[in-house]
Amino acid sequence: MNQAAGEDHEKRGSAPHQKKTLVVATHNQGKVAEIQRILADSLGQAAEGLIAVTSASLGLPDPEETGTTFEENALLKARDAAERTGFPAMADDSGLIVDLMGRAPGVLSARWAGRHGDDAANNALLLNQLSDIPDGKRQARFCCACALVIPRQESGNHQGERGYKEYVETGVMPGIIIRQPRGENGFGYDPIFVPDDQSQVSSGQFEATGGRPLTTAQMTAEQKNTISHRGAALRAMAAHIKDIVG
Repeated sequence: MNQAAGEDHEKRGSAPHQKKTLVVATHNQGKVAEIQRILADSLGQAAEGLIAVTSASLGLPDPEETGTTFEENALLKARDAAERTGFPAMADDSGLIVDLMGRAPGVLSARWAGRHGDDAANNALLLNQLSDIPDGKRQARFCCACALVIPRQESGNHQGERGYKEYVETGVMPGIIIRQPRGENGFGYDPIFVPDDQSQVSSGQFEATGGRPLTTAQMTAEQKNTISHRGAALRAMAAHIKDIVG
């Protein structure tokens, strides 16, 4: 999947095989890398007909996330990018839900410790809050909602004056929260999250950790994406993105 500056699509005019622009509505570079890998694998040859640009590269602001669910926030961000650019836009909203904390951190996952995107502070606060919780009761799950908003020119089922097609797909990755961070890969809560699904882990990796299950921060990007909440949501969304390419 190609990534290009905003002006690239303007130069192509009305070429017979014009590539389609998709705005990926995020400023999170960790997400950008994961989304690119997963979509490249999921779209196959269709990825060659797509130019992906991020909202950050276009200088778009991050809209305020006022939703109370991952689905609401994903749609909010995708709608904002589609309205500002006139291009199809995709956004995801994801986070961690800890069972004993009443669905927290939830939609506040990225700013759990106060400042948006401070992964180390978020992890430290969550571990402190769970310090008295025994190992057998530290169940959690990563959740992802991915939204795709496509501007529509024709009349029919639409919202607002211009009209949009909208799709939402979701994914979940269950696991547990451990007591100390492990691993250097990934981002967010990856160093303290051990997924239930360890099927992608090699025997050599298990041996290197003394037989302990791996956190998502100890897995390779390919291993994580195969089992992750974001991977599941984006693979489901791939069929709708292929419709953009035609």
